[in-house]
Amino acid sequence: MTLFFGMILDALFGEPKWLWSRYPHPAVLMGRLIGWCDLRFNAGPARQGKGIAVLTGLVVGAGLFGLILDALPGTIIDILIVAVLLAQKSLADHVRAVGNALRLSLGDGKRAVAMIVGRDTQAMDRPAVARSAIESAAENLSDGVIAPAFWFLIAGLPGLLIYKIVNTADSMIGYRTPCHAEFGWAAARFDDLINLIPARLTAAMIWAVTSRPDPRGILADAPLHRSPNAGWPEAAMAHGLDIALSGPRSYDGQLRDYPFVNGGGEHDLTPDDIDRAVGVLWKTWAVMLILALITTA
Repeated sequence: MTLFFGMILDALFGEPKWLWSRYPHPAVLMGRLIGWCDLRFNAGPARQGKGIAVLTGLVVGAGLFGLILDALPGTIIDILIVAVLLAQKSLADHVRAVGNALRLSLGDGKRAVAMIVGRDTQAMDRPAVARSAIESAAENLSDGVIAPAFWFLIAGLPGLLIYKIVNTADSMIGYRTPCHAEFGWAAARFDDLINLIPARLTAAMIWAVTSRPDPRGILADAPLHRSPNAGWPEAAMAHGLDIALSGPRSYDGQLRDYPFVNGGGEHDLTPDDIDRAVGVLWKTWAVMLILALITTA
């Protein structure tokens, strides 16, 4: 029942500012550790080997720390840790905030979406802002909610902590840039591996709670994504809401001509489409909550 109550607690309270304004969030501490490793070891020859060694140390350390926490008496601590390391309410709130801001003005919408995406936002029009928010919703539903819950069901707190440290490492150093292509290789590849099942599980859940479109469309479009995993929830969201996602966008001033996912869907997206995506987030969360209850029983 730990996951069940942890999901409920996260859905009710999210990430209270009064707490995390006083103390560093565990994800922030993970980020600081990874940042220190990056500064300390990402230099000189054999960077790929150093990256593998660093990731191994992070995984072993997170697993051992999870075992220690599991050994503590009582379940309240476990429930609190699960609630802190899930991100359902904060994700839904941030995505909904983009829709509310976009209703005020395009400038407000661009400022709001810039908080949750890494692409350039200056030249975005209203549909591009909405599209970016919905893509972030789909991808982060998998990374921030379903995947950590899945790994908790599989391996308890060690599984949850290992997933979070690897996913954080991937978000910080898992880029194909001159600085991180070698050092972050292991983090990127391992993150791809541990998200393989959760990403497809998320897609199946999104399919189940939307219009249940022809799954052949999802199967065809998911591999179009530059990520081997993010394309699955994104394709399921696009087909489930009958909207076009992905497509051309700009990073660091360079236009990337990515193909559209469900290109035949609606392109002129609005804040109402963002609200529909937020509804999918909560419906999918409810399915995961039921699965958590069933597997515990």
